[in-house]
Amino acid sequence: MAGKSNNPLVAEAAALLRGASRVVVFTGAGISTDSGIPDFRGPNGVWTKNPLAERTSTLSWYLADPEVRKAAWENRERTFGRPLVPNGGHLAVADIDRMGKLSAVVTQNVDGLHQDGGVPDEKVLEVHGTVKFARCWECQDRRPMGEYIELVRAGDPDPACVRCGGIVKSDAILFEQALDAHVISRAYAEAEECDVLFAVGSTLGVSPANNVVSRARGAGRPVVIVNGGPTEMDNYASIFITGSITPVLQAIVAAAR
Repeated sequence: MAGKSNNPLVAEAAALLRGASRVVVFTGAGISTDSGIPDFRGPNGVWTKNPLAERTSTLSWYLADPEVRKAAWENRERTFGRPLVPNGGHLAVADIDRMGKLSAVVTQNVDGLHQDGGVPDEKVLEVHGTVKFARCWECQDRRPMGEYIELVRAGDPDPACVRCGGIVKSDAILFEQALDAHVISRAYAEAEECDVLFAVGSTLGVSPANNVVSRARGAGRPVVIVNGGPTEMDNYASIFITGSITPVLQAIVAAAR
């Protein structure tokens, strides 16, 4: 854990954390970049550099175009076909749980690194699903993603369902695909009932997931935004800290002890 920071905003955020008993942490892609997973909308994001890559995350394109699916599988093999390790930011969030303060992590991420970092499964609300599993669009067969990554590595650029031959996608939720109503409902409830909400590593531009921030503020809860740059919800922030995610989170948690 990093040493304490002299940043007065970090001290203010730490004071909120210290005095809270129900903390919700909302996370976006920025918390996972230190684990080697690129973000999407940042200056060096996947979609910023290559807007066509967004098609791999759009359901209609994915189902209709084999070339889009091949690009998606290539990216999965490259990004998720190797061991992914939680970074200090994920571990700092897990430390909040070990302090007995974490109510829930609401994450837009699909990488499973919060759980790998030590946050209990039942406290992680994956509003956009997970890439740790693959699912057939036709028969709904679900199995570990690694089984299909191995087929890609064996030379199949667009592996079909091993059960029915249908189109396979990750169990992440794509654009045009409905969110799990239970997950998003619980996320909103957690935001409204928390003592403080930390929004970390997200531009807060994707609805309805980003509404956890407005729900928290609407309920009178303080919101601490930690991000590498401006977000679309800066006006909701009680405290806004710009900087590298991992050291800022580590400093907040260390100062709260």
